[in-house]
Amino acid sequence: FLDTAIEVDVDCVSDGTEVVIGGLMEHIEEAGVHSGDSSCSLPPFSLSAEVQDELRRQVQVMARALKVIGLMNTQFALQGDTIFVLEVNPRASRTVPFVAKATGVPLAKIAARCMVGQTLAAQGVTREVVPAYYSVKEPVFPFHKFPGVDPLPGPEMRSTGEVMGVARSFGAAYAKAKLAANVPSPKRGKAFLSVRDADKGKLIGIARDLSARGFQLVATHGTALALNSAGIACARINKVAEGRPHIVDLIKNGEIEFIVNTTEGRVAIADSFSIRREALQHKIPHTTTMAAAKAILHALDFQGAMEVYALKELHQELA
Repeated sequence: FLDTAIEVDVDCVSDGTEVVIGGLMEHIEEAGVHSGDSSCSLPPFSLSAEVQDELRRQVQVMARALKVIGLMNTQFALQGDTIFVLEVNPRASRTVPFVAKATGVPLAKIAARCMVGQTLAAQGVTREVVPAYYSVKEPVFPFHKFPGVDPLPGPEMRSTGEVMGVARSFGAAYAKAKLAANVPSPKRGKAFLSVRDADKGKLIGIARDLSARGFQLVATHGTALALNSAGIACARINKVAEGRPHIVDLIKNGEIEFIVNTTEGRVAIADSFSIRREALQHKIPHTTTMAAAKAILHALDFQGAMEVYALKELHQELA
């Protein structure tokens, strides 16, 4: 896998000559998590306009070169300033219904008409629709029904559904999507942090933000040492293998309100399995990626009352 890379899905429709972008979707989880198991935002929430334009250009070039008539889905990975093409599928993708709902553009109908000979121009489809609001797709997982399954996301798709949150800001849309997926929002209290060595530098900003929001920080020894060295107050707690009292004891006692746990390697993944399972059983918000941890911080600003939108009204704005 490409480590710490941002994944982007792009759907487009082509009549064989002209190519119109349906939508750019920035994944919240890093590349390496199956696209069907990753949350995503339309429009992108962190990509520069220059990067987005280059992605559009590459999609249009590939669609013409492949002589696509109908829909095409492209998956990119952005690592620093480098753009990698992961895959190009000259067909409809599972993202098409989401893009259609987010933009109000009936991509499947347009593509079908292209396939029977109608041009995009004849259908009045000449430009990409970029909403002035955010739509976030959130996968729904069945892990609570399977006690022996590790809820760690990976390259195999495990989600059994998806929901969509819409709002004027990314944070509010992400909070709505989490709520619709029945994923509880973190409450003020103790946050447990335990991350792999490669993520310790990224964790410092997240830890500072959590502390500023009133969370008390608890971490395993290596993570606590990194945070303490950066001047962040953080208590230490044992891993399960290090003896009691350990982190699972705190979870069972109801002392933990939020968990950030990233891991790699067969032994480390096995050792942290009990943390993820207990978090699931006790309905404690938890994330296994740094990107999702940052997104949750955005969502924390939008607790309580949320404005309700009708898609029909939002689509009228775009028209």
